[in-house]
Order: sequence, then structure tokens, then C-alpha cells
Amino acid sequence: MKRLFYIAIILSLHITCMGQGIILEKVVAQVGSEEIFYTEVQELYGYAKAQNPEYDEGFQCQILDQLISSKLLVDQAKIDSIFVTDEELNAQVDRRLQYILGQMGGDEEQFLEYYGKTPLEQREEMREPMREKMIQERIQGELIRDIEITPNEVIAFYDQIPSDSLPFLPAEVEIAEVSLKTIISEEAKSAALTKLEKVRDRIINDGESFADLASLFSDDPGSGRNGGELGWGKRGSYVPEFEAMGYSLKPGEISEIVETQFGYHVMELLERRGNSIKLRHILVKPEVTQEDIDYTKRHLDTVKMKIIEDSLAFDIAVKRYGDDDVQSFSNAGRLLNPDTGDTFWETGQLPYQLYFAIEKLEVGGLSEIVEMEERGEKVFKLLQLQTRTKPHKASLETDFTKIKQYAKESKKNEYFNSWMEDKIKSTLIDISPKYRSCPNILKYQDVKP
Repeated sequence: MKRLFYIAIILSLHITCMGQGIILEKVVAQVGSEEIFYTEVQELYGYAKAQNPEYDEGFQCQILDQLISSKLLVDQAKIDSIFVTDEELNAQVDRRLQYILGQMGGDEEQFLEYYGKTPLEQREEMREPMREKMIQERIQGELIRDIEITPNEVIAFYDQIPSDSLPFLPAEVEIAEVSLKTIISEEAKSAALTKLEKVRDRIINDGESFADLASLFSDDPGSGRNGGELGWGKRGSYVPEFEAMGYSLKPGEISEIVETQFGYHVMELLERRGNSIKLRHILVKPEVTQEDIDYTKRHLDTVKMKIIEDSLAFDIAVKRYGDDDVQSFSNAGRLLNPDTGDTFWETGQLPYQLYFAIEKLEVGGLSEIVEMEERGEKVFKLLQLQTRTKPHKASLETDFTKIKQYAKESKKNEYFNSWMEDKIKSTLIDISPKYRSCPNILKYQDVKP
């Protein structure tokens, strides 16, 4: 595997495994100004072995090799004065914690049982490993940021692949969508607003606890379990209406009610650090009725008939009738594959609802109305199958974009590996005798700048 990939894996393991603390501060490697501790190697080895029991103690050599690589990046970042601010760090740590808690359904007791620490305690443990990870990613990104590739380089990359080694690409499709959230009645909106007005009145006038009422009434299950707390966020973390209200508050101040695409909110600013704010909120969503669902489906069916009758182009339908807060809206309805960054999807990558909707369509055909849950909301989609390819061997004629991606990644890896070789030669690296016999550690032995 390539060194870039290895480093990404070891950084992820480092964040996942950290938190048990350094029990024995035994240095097993010195890399410039950075140190690697015996317990770091052992924690990562223990985690890796739990995932794959076939790993023997020799796998520690690979772990140490990648830790040295990552420390070389940190050492270079110090030389180049590349750093991460506390605001950036706090936001990243909080996002990571929110993700972990979200995977556990917001259950802090489960979190405590798994990690042996409360989220607040784990937050402090995560800070320095996360800071180091962010610094490493930043210097790595700086090194390969400006690498581009020419068409001739793509052709040369393709030509050096033996014909019997060319990848066999699976069937792929391109899909466009008109995506529409449930159209909610004005009566339901009014009822939700009235409900939240009463809750806010209990906070403002009756002095009841915001956190207690959030636990009782908020329709945001993640934050509701935590008294409405959202953790730290910076500008751009929230939808515009919510963010504008949040940044207008003073610590301890209760907001007016604000409407967003998710419903109605009241919020309290808990703390502010520079450009980052810590909020809690109560969300009340209008109740979706079967009548609302049926109306939305009929509305989208009407759009479908206009497209079939050639009175409306699909991309115009997206702009005229689709929700503007989804990725596809600004891409003529085309769905981007998050794994590749392009519009091609292997059929196995598609959510099952989309796969079954387009499975039997001809290119250009329109699906039945698809009902899905996205971000906790019921949405409806009209799909168009725009292209379909059969399984085939990669070629420049049909797969130039994909081959270009492979070629560019190969060029990045070659450049990065060359930089690492030069960095090794110019950095003082001292390895503990315990690991000097590792075959992949020999390249670091007696390295003197």
C-alpha cells in the first residue's frame, strides 16, 4: 500500500485508541523534536489485533514505521510554523464527539461504559491527539496541494499498465433527482409555533429550566437528550437563519423564535470563544399528516407529467420545484457520489430505495415517486436515469476521468514518498534497540542530518 494511505489509517487509529493515558513514559523513537512512546505502539497494536486476531507482534514494526512517518510530518509543521488554532481544534473535537454520541443514540451511559469516561472527560483526552492529526493532515495537504496532471501524463500512466492488469469496472449509472420535502399545511405550522411560544414563555416568565424543557419537548433527539446542547460550532456550521440568531445573542440570553427548514427553534447562547459559539436549543417540528404526504406526492406527480409531455425539461423542473438546500439542486439535479466526487455510481453504492426505483428504467426514463428519510425528514424524489454503463475493462475512450483520478493519486503518492525520503535523510531519528531489528525500520537506522 502507499504511504499516504498508511498514514491516514494510523491517524484514525490514533484518535480511536487514545484516551487510556500514558502509563509508562518510555520513549521508543525520537524523530526530530518529536517522541514516540512505547504505550502508543502498544495501544495501536492492541486495537489492530482486536480487529484482526491474525496480527502477530511483528505488526508492531509496521505501526512504529507509520508513527515515525506521522511524526516527521509534525516535525516539518513546526519548522514551517503550521499550526491549528484552539477554535479549530475545539470545533473538530466537538464534531467528533457529537458523531460518536450520535452513533450511540445520544446515550451517555453507553458512552461511559465503552470509553470509561464521560464525554467531557473524553473531550479533554482527545484534544492533543486530534491537534496532532489536524496538523499532520494540514502539512500533508500543503505538500501535495498544487500537484496537477496533464492529459499526456494520464495517457502515459494508462499505457504503462499491462493490458491484463487493467481494472474491470462494474456497471455504473448517473441519476438526477427532483427532491422535495413534505409540503406541510399552514395549520400544522401554526400549531408548532404556538407550542414553542408556550415553552419559551415557561422559560422567560416562569423561570423553568431550559435544559429540562428541551429534554421534554425538543424534536431534536440528539441534543434533546443532552438538555438541548449542540456543543461548539463556528460560522458555517448551522443553517443561515439559525446561525444569524445564535451570533446575535449574549451569553445566557434566550432568543426569539426562529424558523428554519427543520422547524421552529428557541435557543440560548451558553458561551462564546472568538468565532465559535456554544448553544442549546429546543426544536419543535410541525406535525406531518397523511394529507400532507398525499398532497406532496400528487404535486410531484404533476411535475412528472409535465416532463413526460415535454412541456418541462428535467433540469428546469429541479430549479422550479426542487428544494434548494440539497446538493443536487445546484448540479442540474445530478447526484454526486461522495466517495468519488463525480456523478457516477456503482449500482451497489446506491441507497436501496434509489436502486430499486431506477433498476428497470431505460436511459432518460423517470421513476415512480420515491419516499425516503433524510436528516430526520420525510422527502420525496422523482428520479431520471441519465446514463448506464455495462461492466467493462477500463479504457481511455470510456473512462478517461476515472483514469485521470488514478493517475493523479499515483503522482501525489510518488511526490510524497520522495519528500519523505528526503525528510528522513535530513532528520535526526533514533530508534530503541527493541525495534531496530524490524525490517521496515532499517531505513531509519543511523540517520544523521
